[in-house]
Amino acid sequence: MKVSLDEIAEPGTSARVVLEQLEPNRLPVHVAIIMDGNGRWATARRLPRVEGHRAGIRAVRQTIETAARLGIDVLTLYAFSTENWKRPRHEVLTLMGLLKEYINRELKTFLKHDLRFRPIGRIDQLDGSVRRELARAVDATSSCRGSLIQIALNYSGRQELTDVMRSVAREAAAGRLQANDLDENWIEEHLTTRGQPDPDLLIRTSGEQRISNFLLWQLAYSEIYFAPALWPDFDQEEFLKALLAYQQRERRFGGLPQVENVFIPPEDQHG
Repeated sequence: MKVSLDEIAEPGTSARVVLEQLEPNRLPVHVAIIMDGNGRWATARRLPRVEGHRAGIRAVRQTIETAARLGIDVLTLYAFSTENWKRPRHEVLTLMGLLKEYINRELKTFLKHDLRFRPIGRIDQLDGSVRRELARAVDATSSCRGSLIQIALNYSGRQELTDVMRSVAREAAAGRLQANDLDENWIEEHLTTRGQPDPDLLIRTSGEQRISNFLLWQLAYSEIYFAPALWPDFDQEEFLKALLAYQQRERRFGGLPQVENVFIPPEDQHG
């Protein structure tokens, strides 16, 4: 952890109890989060859906600050999928307005905590005013060396892989790529997350248990944690609980635990 426990959670709080159970040297390097449940949070309170998105900003701020203080290298937040364009126009416009408002308000905080900002997805298809705010945040934080805060906007895992396939076709047609040149490393270098480690942990809030077209290649060996809390209720304690659950799992990547010795009877060794 980059800071003292007191700077992360106050003594005597339930969040502090969870924090004290974490092993600092076993924290995930990259955490990805599907922020789900804003609309249901608002509906349960008989509020317009957009109020759920406003409430969700608080959870974004708290999660980013906690991740940065813990020293988590990369935090990727799924903010807007390509499928979200199907939502009512006024809701989409509100979401984009909240995004611009958030960037404008939080940029000083990013700089204060030395956080890098990076959007992924088909950013070129967003409104010009949104693109300008995103570019401003990227440029302002480009020299920061702390955690990378990555926001997935107008993002689709399938479209990302489709774009990689198009790159393969173009490179092959130009004679710059042969069949034997194409391997996992080549593909990873052409993903939007190139240069970053794959997520160690994926968190999805609201109790839904699916990955919703998010980082389809990158999540191959990620641990997945489904939190029951709706996103606006996903506070610091909930985030720390997810990290603790991650540390309680044994990551095998298709192999066997190092401490496990498997005995093969002599008669079975060749068959």
